[in-house]
Amino acid sequence: MTIRSVRQKVTASPAPNEAEAVAIQVPVGEPSASAAGGAALGDVAITVRDLSAWYGARRVIRDVSMDIRSNAITAIIGPSGSGKSTLLRCLDRMHEVVPGARSSGKVAYQGVDIYDPEIEPAAVRRTIGMVFQQPNPFPTMSIYDNVAAPARFNGLVKGKAAQDELVERCLRQAALWDEVRDKLGHGGTSLSGGQQQRLCIARTLALQPKVLLMDEPCSALDPVATLQIEQLMSNLKSEYTIVIVTHNMQQASRVSDITAFFNMGPDRAGYLVELDDTRTLFTNPKNQLTEDYVSGRFG
Repeated sequence: MTIRSVRQKVTASPAPNEAEAVAIQVPVGEPSASAAGGAALGDVAITVRDLSAWYGARRVIRDVSMDIRSNAITAIIGPSGSGKSTLLRCLDRMHEVVPGARSSGKVAYQGVDIYDPEIEPAAVRRTIGMVFQQPNPFPTMSIYDNVAAPARFNGLVKGKAAQDELVERCLRQAALWDEVRDKLGHGGTSLSGGQQQRLCIARTLALQPKVLLMDEPCSALDPVATLQIEQLMSNLKSEYTIVIVTHNMQQASRVSDITAFFNMGPDRAGYLVELDDTRTLFTNPKNQLTEDYVSGRFG
């Protein structure tokens, strides 16, 4: 079995005695059948096994096992409090930055345990990027620097020409270039809410991730801006694996290829009820709880 790197080792902006980030390494071998979802290993980006997470003494997700397919959009739906956003944060090791938070179980990116002590959390978060519910452009930075600065800080781009190319490429990928090309020096917060969210997506893409996690990215947007984000997700899935948390079941049915339904148990911990391709889950679910939720009987 050989090993190839997901990305080359990255050094941030020059600083004395700064350690080089550990790259996530992907084992390359024969595909094997997956335990959850029936996909071959080559079709799976992230494998989750027996994942539980706590805030202090309170368990918020319980024994979750699922596969997240490569180059597909997976929607996570379920009532409030069922652990959807916590699951997302466990997938890129952001859960652990909350004081008193912890997790158990295994999360693997293409077969590599992202919680391995040898794996640098910052390398995980570059490979598995996050877009948050509220648009959060850097308030003191221009549109240009909102995209260029994180990549420049992480040593991914050097020189003005390379930065210009990166900014244009990422803004084009985020379907924002034509709207901002003549005002790149304006502040990021001068944009509309939908434009700010696409700017944040461009900023995430500048770090060259392989996976995009989106935590209710359209919840603060109007219908027109929501449609733009949905179209953007559909365009990006050919290059990225996308996981979206949404309370909007119509959105999940429109944009996702696979849907996971979470519910809250008697212990108030979220758990996975059902995972299937989206059409099947919405039209012919296997679990009565799923049918009750997607038909609006509770939630």
